[in-house]
Amino acid sequence: MALVISHSLFTDFDINLFKAGKHFRLYEKLGSHTIEVDGVKGVYFAVWAPSAKEVSVVGDFNFWNAEEHKLNVRWDGSGIWEGFIPKIGQGAKYKYKIHSHNNDIITEKADPFARLCEHPPNTASVVWEETYSWKDSQWMGYREDKNGLDKPYSVYEVHLGSWKRGNENTFLSYKELAIDLVQYVKEMGFTHVEFMPVMEYPYDPSWGYQLTGYFAPTSRFGKPEEFKYLVDVFHQNDIGVILDWVPSHFPEDAHGLGFFDGSHLYEHPDRRKGYHPDWKSLIFNYGRNEVRAFLISNAIFWLDQFHVDGLRVDAVASMLYLDYSREDGEWEPNIYGNNENLDAISFIKELNQEVYNNFKGVQTIAEESTAFAGVSKPVNHGGLGFGMKWMMGWMHDTLEYFKKEPVYRKHHQNDLSFSMTYAFTENFMLPFSHDEVVYGKKSLLYRMPGDDWQRFANLRLLFGYMFTHPGANLVFMGGEFAQSSEWNFQQSLDWHLLEYDGHSGVQNFVKDLNKFYKEYPALYEKQFSPEGFQWIDYGDHENSILVYIRKGHDVENDIIIACNFTPVPRENYRVGVPKSETLKEVLNSDAKKYGGSGMVNENINIEKKDLHGYKYSIEITIPPLGIVIFQ
Repeated sequence: MALVISHSLFTDFDINLFKAGKHFRLYEKLGSHTIEVDGVKGVYFAVWAPSAKEVSVVGDFNFWNAEEHKLNVRWDGSGIWEGFIPKIGQGAKYKYKIHSHNNDIITEKADPFARLCEHPPNTASVVWEETYSWKDSQWMGYREDKNGLDKPYSVYEVHLGSWKRGNENTFLSYKELAIDLVQYVKEMGFTHVEFMPVMEYPYDPSWGYQLTGYFAPTSRFGKPEEFKYLVDVFHQNDIGVILDWVPSHFPEDAHGLGFFDGSHLYEHPDRRKGYHPDWKSLIFNYGRNEVRAFLISNAIFWLDQFHVDGLRVDAVASMLYLDYSREDGEWEPNIYGNNENLDAISFIKELNQEVYNNFKGVQTIAEESTAFAGVSKPVNHGGLGFGMKWMMGWMHDTLEYFKKEPVYRKHHQNDLSFSMTYAFTENFMLPFSHDEVVYGKKSLLYRMPGDDWQRFANLRLLFGYMFTHPGANLVFMGGEFAQSSEWNFQQSLDWHLLEYDGHSGVQNFVKDLNKFYKEYPALYEKQFSPEGFQWIDYGDHENSILVYIRKGHDVENDIIIACNFTPVPRENYRVGVPKSETLKEVLNSDAKKYGGSGMVNENINIEKKDLHGYKYSIEITIPPLGIVIFQ
């Protein structure tokens, strides 16, 4: 038998923290690490497998023979197996062969803490310690100011495998994306990019939401240091990076976390809490200390090692409720007799506290679709502690409204105005995400009614309304140039559409909206405060018009927004205004450069005529299916 040298990276303090669920840098200890012991280079391996009676490292260095390199179990009851194998190193492929006490089960598992995985469909872990010299010190120095809740937050959501493809439909690499994608996001004026999950996943149709390699950027696009380079280049171009993060469930793939050591180690042993019926996947056991430490360590890992600026936490609603997607009899109430998952809630609060206590200028964002109170309130104020929450109700109501023929919209004005009754109960991000352009829902463009001209005008109006509604913004790739087909993860976006005026017009408008959003503090300084918004008129149902004010810290920066949700131009339309100062039009979705008809406001006369509760009023033209903004 080849020698496994007894060695440990763990101190007694580490073990105590781990058992208590308070060790949040586990990636520095567990997994594989290239080190030197007594002058000999090799790899230290450590894996948590408390139900195992034997754990071997098998790999390309020992012909996958379980008899060669057997790890030693620690004496302290931690369930950690460890050991140093000399004379192997960077690039070695390996798995853990685990012989369980339970029913003599023998499994081969990938390393939960692997920093690199084989390219799918291969499933081995790879010994990897990337060296990378960061060049984003300037960004990291002022990130706290740049990334605050009173700063512009315009997010471009990207699926790396299908944003753009190379010749013969091949993936672009992280390094190629660092040129093409960074340049495009900067040119379009987005403040942040959000990547759908980049952690290693075995199954392309899952879009990355079924993770097996929580600590490894997917090898589909390159090595970990090349992903660091992509993040770095975004930072050097003043663009923040948000990662989708999935602590809600994981797949049952044989090499993954499920039934890891022959026991329900990572997943909850009760199927009513440990199995997700919608996604046919397993749910983490949030009440187990070591599992909490694994997940929080993983969140910290991406913020620490990869300098990411935020985590968008997937499927939070499914974590919060014991009866999520379950019928009566398929779930068990908590100790108080209700449907809240107390372990998950406790975990989420601890996660957010650790993130915000340890990293300046980052945000966590919840994809949460229920009326659960206080999602984006601090934990010490009784909330879950997220920085923001996706405004799913607004998204649903708005898209339902926009798909209606304009002649019927006057009967549904409340679908739009209703959002202001709850807009400031949370720090909301307004999302038009990937979920809205798949599974037969159609593209945003083709959810709009009317002829082609009206579809494009409706889409420009939709984006204009979104950017001027209180809250941060998120647009899924392709929407910004009116992609006409549904998103297909197996191919590139339809970039050739930009040869046509309608598509390039929408793209130009989104580009100008981003520029406008950053230049006008009224749109972001109080985006999460009721002081930042005021209705002028939401009652003109007959003409389907909304008029409102957005406010910042300085009253001189206030802007007035008027939206016309019908294809009928509204000329000489009188609107009450709070002051007698001159107004000028500063943005109009109907401008010809956007593909509009060119109805603009050049000279605006303010008269002392009472209207909408104000002493002054103006007459303006609100173009067909248009949004016009005045300062």
